[in-house]
Amino acid sequence: MRVFYLPCELGRRLSYIEGSSARVACLISFGHIRSWRHICNWHHELVSYQKLHLSSTSTYPSCTQSVLQVDSSSCVSTQRKLENALKNNLIDEAWVVFSSHKSLHCLPNQELVKKMVNLMTSSSSSHFLLRAYKLVLLLLDKRQDLIDHESLIRLALSLARNQKPVAATTILRTLLDKSKLFSLDILSTIFFHLVKSEVGSCLASTMLIEICELSLFQKSVTRNCKQLKLLNQSVTIFNLVLDSCSRYGSFLKAQVIIDLMSQIGVVADINSIIIFSRIYEKIGQRDELVRLKVLVDGCQSMKLMRHYCQLFDSLLSLHFRYNDLDAAAELMLDLYSHSESFQCVGKLTTRSDGLRKPCLLYIGSVNLRSGHCIMVEPERLGNVLTVDLQVLSGLVHFSNGKLVPSVKALAKIINGFVKERNFVKLSNLLFNIDKKIGVKEGRLSSAVFDSWIQLGWLDTAHDVLDVFATVEIPVEAGLYKLLLKAYSQGNRLEESIVLLKQMRKMGLFVNLSDEEAIVSCLSEEFTVKSFDIKSDTLEVHNSCFAQHMYKEMREEDSASPLLYELNSTVLFFCKANMMEDAMRTVKRMEQRNVQPTVQTFSCLLSGYSSLKMYRQITILWGDVKRRMEDGALVASQDFLELFMMNFIRGGYFERAMELANYMTRHHIYADKWKYKKEFLKFHKDLYRNLKAAQARTDVQRKRFEHVQAFKKWVKIARR
Repeated sequence: MRVFYLPCELGRRLSYIEGSSARVACLISFGHIRSWRHICNWHHELVSYQKLHLSSTSTYPSCTQSVLQVDSSSCVSTQRKLENALKNNLIDEAWVVFSSHKSLHCLPNQELVKKMVNLMTSSSSSHFLLRAYKLVLLLLDKRQDLIDHESLIRLALSLARNQKPVAATTILRTLLDKSKLFSLDILSTIFFHLVKSEVGSCLASTMLIEICELSLFQKSVTRNCKQLKLLNQSVTIFNLVLDSCSRYGSFLKAQVIIDLMSQIGVVADINSIIIFSRIYEKIGQRDELVRLKVLVDGCQSMKLMRHYCQLFDSLLSLHFRYNDLDAAAELMLDLYSHSESFQCVGKLTTRSDGLRKPCLLYIGSVNLRSGHCIMVEPERLGNVLTVDLQVLSGLVHFSNGKLVPSVKALAKIINGFVKERNFVKLSNLLFNIDKKIGVKEGRLSSAVFDSWIQLGWLDTAHDVLDVFATVEIPVEAGLYKLLLKAYSQGNRLEESIVLLKQMRKMGLFVNLSDEEAIVSCLSEEFTVKSFDIKSDTLEVHNSCFAQHMYKEMREEDSASPLLYELNSTVLFFCKANMMEDAMRTVKRMEQRNVQPTVQTFSCLLSGYSSLKMYRQITILWGDVKRRMEDGALVASQDFLELFMMNFIRGGYFERAMELANYMTRHHIYADKWKYKKEFLKFHKDLYRNLKAAQARTDVQRKRFEHVQAFKKWVKIARR
């Protein structure tokens, strides 16, 4: 009733005023008073009117004084109710009173607003948490003086903890735009919750890049940046974000963050090396892993070797993908060398705590001037292990204090040499592994031969036996008997006779005829020692080893090794800004029936972007879009995001809306805050005062429509 009472009462009292007072009565008529905010604004005008026209009149009662008294008493009463509700943590009642006060008397004072926001922030209800977020957005837009930095950070943390990454990063970005500093402990905690989801990981990585770029810019301007000094002392934040980029496939952002680490001066630790290994394996950058291995080979602590299992696993995996069996064999022999291969390389300087001084790790080709170096401490674990040590491909195991190749890795390299019919290298590998293991009888060799015989690969077994005999490598006599038995059971008489001649040279069946020797082999049971080396690898029996070999033979990598070589070439040309050579390499790929991958197009996109060749990027988008529609290419979120950023910078809004529609249809997260900021940075006044009817040509009209559609999509308000 109070809402309608006050205007009526004011109108009744002011109706007695004659002459010019009619203007005041008109001001408060229902046609002009549409909200209580108009009443609040009207007080000031009414007081001015009294001073001008009623200062000498004492016959009329002061309606202004009565209105102010009513309004003031109501405001004080509401504030007291709000204070009591906040004091007793009655969140429901406090919100009702707060909303009423905001409607009738505008926002309360800073202290009450702060308490209201903090009470809703600490609530376990997502409903009140979102209300606090919406209230904060209102305050940041209208009354920034009523909210403090600490309350905003606390709210952002609560939103991140409740898996509301967009709301949490919106607050952080607002503070970042105002050049507010972040406590790295708080920021690490917020990122810890953000990276648990794919959208949160995307926003956290973008936020970290924005913070780093802003800090580097401030340093270039002021030559002193406190935020930058804090960043280069905390590698944990970078490890958290990079690990999430690896898990969710945001490899373009991961590479940007690694480059920023080198520019800021962040010293990488063991966690960083593990994450780098996973990222470089996924994008096929074998040279980067080789450089990492050189640093790790100088590690003095054998206790830390288990943490580097991922590095050796990733490197061995890429050796197989590149079909570089020689490099794979060399790495496996290094692993079997145990502590020998992990001794210090050269003279390594150490600090007072016994750890090595940071080493330099080159990022990108050392032949390129644009490359960076990052500081690495390969023996520093940090306060906490932030990444999972689970090996992805299972090629290297940590067993009994040693890193050793798994049975899967042994099966892959043996099958690789067999496929190439390179029995000399295969024989040398088996002999050297047996020698590294340090057993008198070649247990691995025996297991391999026994597996071949079980699988029916008799010709392969015979060829390798011939090589062993040629280089005078001792072989268990039972293997010859098993092979002879298999030949006989398969009615392969000619091969049996040839094998018998070799066996007699070894002193077997010397006094028996061919038939008697064959009958003897058929009637006799032979057993070959299992590949059971508990100190060096998992316990694997021969039958299990045969299964692994058969499985690896059937499940070969569908990607051509040539793909990885050509992708490396494309990456080199793009890093060197030699885009014509990069495109020629891509055409050569297609001529050889090697289909380009997302990694191929990512290199091209990054190269064109660094040169600001936006026209070429639109042409590249046409090829990428066609492949995605055909199902030949599956693009990641950060890959599409880089396209969008270049479309905005180049002013290709028709292409931008194509990409926006694609992301909407396929439920790919679009960081509209980032796109909006990029638009305002490059095209703030674009078509600001132009209307569609004012367009002179169809081209201009269509461009205007695309710009307006983009502004509507990213929610840029019209002015």
